[in-house]
Amino acid sequence: MKAIRVLENGGPEVLRYEDVTDPKPGPGEALVRLAAVGINFIDVYRRTGMYPVPKPFIPGTEGAGTITALGDGVSGLAVGDRVAYEGPLGAYAELQAVPAAKLVKIPDGVATDVAAAVLLQGMTAHYLAKSTFPLQPGMTCLIHAAAGGVGGLLVQIAKKLGARVIGTVGSAAKAEIARGDGADETIDYTIEDVVARVKAFTKHRGVDVVYDSVGKTTFDASLDCLRPRGYMVLFGASSGAVPPLDPQILNRKGSLYLTRPTLGNYTATREEMVGRVNDLFSWIKAGQLTVRIAHEFPLKDAAEAQRALESRRMAGKILLVP
Repeated sequence: MKAIRVLENGGPEVLRYEDVTDPKPGPGEALVRLAAVGINFIDVYRRTGMYPVPKPFIPGTEGAGTITALGDGVSGLAVGDRVAYEGPLGAYAELQAVPAAKLVKIPDGVATDVAAAVLLQGMTAHYLAKSTFPLQPGMTCLIHAAAGGVGGLLVQIAKKLGARVIGTVGSAAKAEIARGDGADETIDYTIEDVVARVKAFTKHRGVDVVYDSVGKTTFDASLDCLRPRGYMVLFGASSGAVPPLDPQILNRKGSLYLTRPTLGNYTATREEMVGRVNDLFSWIKAGQLTVRIAHEFPLKDAAEAQRALESRRMAGKILLVP
C-alpha cells in the first residue's frame, strides 16, 4: 500500500510518500480501507518533534472508511461496515489496522468524509463546551480562531448551549464565516485590539471563559479578557508554545483558573467517547451542526496539505484522500 512516512523531524518536506507493507489486523483489530483522513495540528507537532514519536512513523490519528477484514475476537463489527476513528497513529495511509474499541459505526445520513472531518475536532469542541467549562445560557465565551476547524464547531455548540459567543478571526471573510456559524460578535485580530473590543462587548466585565487554541501569540491577551475568577482554557499552540508562567499572574489578574486539557483525558473510556460521537452524529443528521470541509488533498500531497493547515489560509477541515 501507499503511505506517508516520517524518518526525521523537520518541515513538511520530511513527509515521504512511499510503498509500505500492507497491515494485517491482529486480535481485537479491524482492517480499514481509508476513504478520508483528517489533518490536524497534532500531526504537525509530531512531524516537527514538539511531540516526540519514535521514528520512522506514519502520521495521522483520524480517519474513516470501510472494514475489509477482522482480527480474532472482534464482535459488533462486520466486513463492509463504514467506520470512523480517532486516536491510533498511522492514518496517512491507504489501509490501517485499528483497535475495534476505537471504531464507531457511521450512521446513514452522515457522509464518510464528514465523519472523518468531525471526530477529533468535533469531540474536542464537545468536551471543551460541555465538560472542561460547561457553558450555560447567559454565559459569554471568547473563541480564538473562530472560523477554524475546531473553532467553527465550537461556535455552533456554544450557541446550541445558549452562550453568547465572541470570536477572533484573521480576515473579513473569516468573520463572515464565524457569524454564519452563530458568533454574536467577531474581532479581526489583524486590525483590532482584542482586549479592548472584548471589554467593550462585555461592558468591561470580561468573558466567563476563553477557549484558546493559538497559544503563544494570544495567551497574554486571553488572560486580560477574562472576568475575575474566569477560566482560561488553553487547548492548542498553533502559533507556538506558551512560555513558562508565574502562577502569581493568575492572582494579579483576578484569581483566574488555567487548564490545559487534551482529548485523551475526555475520551478515557469507550462509553465517554461514544457518547460524544453520538451527539455529534445526531446533530449532523438533524442539520444542527455544519461540518465545513475546506479542501481535500490526495494522500501524496500530504506536505502541501500540512502547509495549508499551518498557513491558516483555509477555513474548515482539511482532508487527505488515499
